[in-house]
Amino acid sequence: MAYKNSSLVSYTKLSPNNSGQRTHSIDRITPHCVVGQCSVETLGNIFLPTSRQASSNYGIGVDGRVGMYVEEKNRSWCSSSSANDQRAITIECASDTAEPYAFKDVVYNRLVELCTDICRRNGKTKLLWLGDKTKTLNYTPKSDEMVLTVHRWFANKSCPGNWMYARMGDLASKVTAALGGSMETVTPAEQDGSSAAIKVGDLVTITGSAYYNGKAIPDWVKKLRWYVVEVSGDRAVINKDESGKYAIMSAVKTSALAVAGAATAETYRIHTVAHGDTLWAIAKKYLGNGSRYKEIVSLNGLTSNVIYSGMKLKIPNK
Repeated sequence: MAYKNSSLVSYTKLSPNNSGQRTHSIDRITPHCVVGQCSVETLGNIFLPTSRQASSNYGIGVDGRVGMYVEEKNRSWCSSSSANDQRAITIECASDTAEPYAFKDVVYNRLVELCTDICRRNGKTKLLWLGDKTKTLNYTPKSDEMVLTVHRWFANKSCPGNWMYARMGDLASKVTAALGGSMETVTPAEQDGSSAAIKVGDLVTITGSAYYNGKAIPDWVKKLRWYVVEVSGDRAVINKDESGKYAIMSAVKTSALAVAGAATAETYRIHTVAHGDTLWAIAKKYLGNGSRYKEIVSLNGLTSNVIYSGMKLKIPNK
């Protein structure tokens, strides 16, 4: 196959950190968060030293410009998985420095454009987000399909951050629409029955003895009840405990959890975050006291006070 690079690139600084010619055709795209609102030039400098042992095919800077650091014909070192990087175009995107690592609109819109360009040049008419690690890694894309993967599936990392992770389906839909293909979105619950009983927002008890990575769960953690902040296949992330005193952001197998209680429609309302909103202001509006914002943080399993436009927040009933 004759590989080509994107015409959207406006800055090039090729990194020595790559494995040379790919051993697999391109059928995946893996977006990453940089954890910094940096420029394409800064990214180029980050990937230049051989001591860094990291790179990506492309990067999108804070202003929406596209940089290239490893040509598409070559495998970058980006996803903590040789198998994934051999077949994926990897894209580092400028983001906030704290969870949920939000992208600016100009960065997200350029990501849609870049993914569309990558798919089109590689003969793809669909970009798929299957929403589940096991399903995705066992799936063989058809000749006209490209599949989205994420770094967190291959390493104990948040990447691409919860902001982008929540938009993977939207990214796939927008790109597929631009390519003129038909959309296919599969939810994790449809693919893995083990995750069907555990949902985001559930209050759970821990019935197992080990975290997802195999490390033993301390007794004090097992004694508490925790809110689930993320579910992907057989992997659930627990965050705040029931009291809101502790936050551990740890991954546990769904089979090692039991639902203790879940928030219902009668116990909360939904607020869609608008530009300029703060947790304090939202708490004051709905709860009459801005200092009650911690209740919103706990109910939604937030790991910080950072919120972003379009985010849907559960608000406790008074």
